Amino acid sequence: MSRIQDILAKAERDGTAGRLTSVTMPSPAPTQSPAPRVAGTSALSPDYAPMAEPEGPRTGIATLHPALVTAISPHSKVSEQYRGIRARLAQREEAGPVRSLVVTSPGTGDGKSITAANLALTMAQELQRTVVLVDTDLRGASVHSLFGLERGPGLAEVLSGTASLDDALVDLPEHGLAILPAGETPSFPAELLGSAAMRRLSDTLRNRFDRIVFDAPAVSPLADTGTLAPIADGVVMVVRAGVTKRPALDEALQAFEEHKVLGVVLNGK
Repeated sequence: MSRIQDILAKAERDGTAGRLTSVTMPSPAPTQSPAPRVAGTSALSPDYAPMAEPEGPRTGIATLHPALVTAISPHSKVSEQYRGIRARLAQREEAGPVRSLVVTSPGTGDGKSITAANLALTMAQELQRTVVLVDTDLRGASVHSLFGLERGPGLAEVLSGTASLDDALVDLPEHGLAILPAGETPSFPAELLGSAAMRRLSDTLRNRFDRIVFDAPAVSPLADTGTLAPIADGVVMVVRAGVTKRPALDEALQAFEEHKVLGVVLNGK
């Protein structure tokens, strides 16, 4: 991980903290073993199964938060930075598919939800790409607020078996994006995210969408994000200039297998 840390330090010294900066992605590992599966099942969701003939998600009208610049101001410099991140992720696909992505951060307040939402919007702007943004931050959900949506049924209800996937999905056709909000805060978030139901849901989403972006909880102090990494193709770490401490970044990077971490996004003040 030293290369990521060195590039991040250089970006801070060069004065790029005032804007979003994509940090150079590390070279892919020569060989990559298949992602491990999370063992065990969850008693919270024994009956979940994908619908054989989905009726389709709800159609919603989004009221975008000003921070979603890739939709509000697609020709801005910041939007161009997000397109740069998208392009670098596409380059990484030479070493293996990057269809599902976990976006997280060392701690709260680093801007990982805004980054995940903008990145998903940018991916959806590609022609003939279907993209879903999944709010897996079950303790501190914010994706529905960023898009001006009612919280409604979401991921928690789908995993617990009280709602179908199509009951929870919200289609935003004007943005070419589908949203799976977090839903109500469950009693055992980490157990739900690590359940067999979550793995089955991930497989279902892969069959229905070209790209999946998981807005994940911050790495510290929770165990939630570690349960998501095995079902995703890669992890993007978001850090905040002048806020994220180096020890926190070191600890967050060590929580994942090195080949899983695709890069770091330096989020400006």
